[in-house]
Amino acid sequence: MAIHITTDNKLKKLIVVGDRVLIKPATPHERTSSGLYLPPGVQEKEKVQRGYVIKTGPGYAIPVPVDSDDAWKPEEEKVKYIPLQVKEGDLAIFLLSGSTEVVYEEETYYIVPQAAILMLEREEDL
Repeated sequence: MAIHITTDNKLKKLIVVGDRVLIKPATPHERTSSGLYLPPGVQEKEKVQRGYVIKTGPGYAIPVPVDSDDAWKPEEEKVKYIPLQVKEGDLAIFLLSGSTEVVYEEETYYIVPQAAILMLEREEDL
């Protein structure tokens, strides 16, 4: 099951901040095409969940030194970001303890910091 992001997607208004990722949980007994499967016992005992990455934040913010000569620059040029390893469409295995469950337009999602993601499965040709 691949989730595709389109410009007319109902989530286009949402902006994910920093190193966080918006994840749509996968159904518990769903197996990926490559065979990845989390048994129910693991999900319950370890508080591990899996889901598809819907949106990602810009990454880890690193401040850029500001000189007085740079006062003319727009605010967004004063901060740079180290990009995340996670990409939209990835299947993520993540810790529930580090995530926040949210409901948006009657759908459940998790906001997860990249540090709480244990593993990714990416559908791309190597």
